[in-house]
Amino acid sequence: MRRSSAAGRAGPGRRAANRPLRPCQTGRAALPLCTRIGNRRQPMPATADAIIERRRLRKRLAFWRILAILAILAVVVALVPWRAAKGGGAHVARIEINGVIVSDRDRQAALKRIAEDDDVKALIVSISSPGGTVVGSEALFDGLRAVAAEKPVVAVLGEVAASGGYVAAMGADRIFARRNTITGSIGVVSSVPDATRLLERLGVSFTEIKSSPLKAAPNPVSPHTPEQIAAMEALVLDAYGWFTGLVSERRGLEGPRLAEVADGRVFSGAQAAALGLVDALGDESAARDWLAETHDISAELRQRDYRWDKTDLPFPFGDIEERMRAWLPAAPVQFAPGPQLLAIWTG
Repeated sequence: MRRSSAAGRAGPGRRAANRPLRPCQTGRAALPLCTRIGNRRQPMPATADAIIERRRLRKRLAFWRILAILAILAVVVALVPWRAAKGGGAHVARIEINGVIVSDRDRQAALKRIAEDDDVKALIVSISSPGGTVVGSEALFDGLRAVAAEKPVVAVLGEVAASGGYVAAMGADRIFARRNTITGSIGVVSSVPDATRLLERLGVSFTEIKSSPLKAAPNPVSPHTPEQIAAMEALVLDAYGWFTGLVSERRGLEGPRLAEVADGRVFSGAQAAALGLVDALGDESAARDWLAETHDISAELRQRDYRWDKTDLPFPFGDIEERMRAWLPAAPVQFAPGPQLLAIWTG
């Protein structure tokens, strides 16, 4: 009777403690609630409220996952320009020449592609540049003339298109300028600092061993002799002769008319038009109208911007990189060390 009474007092709890426990189940279904008895875990029977709450939790998690995916897609769409706007078909190409002009292999390759692309019916060149190196300006001029051999090229001058910027403009078949565009500055310059007096004050001297007096001359650390200056003047005048020859050939100016515009001064767009350096005053709309009137290229024909600083990464990563690069400041232009022949306006 005592044992029976003890068993009765133990009740079902003691019997449950002696039964073998099944482990809590995991998987695709919601994890059951568990309780610990001693050192063992025992699943608790799921109530209707617990099941409903787990279902609500799954729904909330699914909602936030979908929302996160949509947010990522929105960012990608914002960063990647639509490729449909860059498709093939007949169009007018447009390029921009901004800042200091230097030699650029990618730019020349882009001009070559434009010249060879039958879908490109004309090229508009927007120029906002004070010029640059003589060699860079020469290469750009030659590239534009190669395009002009295949299709019409129009230059539109912006804020400044002087010196080497004007060399580039002469590569076009037609030149438009704003009324107050700064252009001209026909000439070549080379500057070499003389730091010998400063070095003397600092007590610094250099010993040069050269094969001839004009080797590596002039340079900042040794006095500039008359022979060295004469050699540099001859170099500058040779490049200047090339520049003025282009003006004579492309603009039909000779004698006093050429001398009037080739003394290095700058002109406004209106002055340049009166002197024959540009063909007319106008913007890119005027350039499209001219193409329509003289080459039967509709002003409604799609226009496409070409760039030569594109990445080689596959879509969409390349377009994302380009968009991010546009947000970053441009790297400064670096010239090679030593004397430079520059067709540039520094006013």
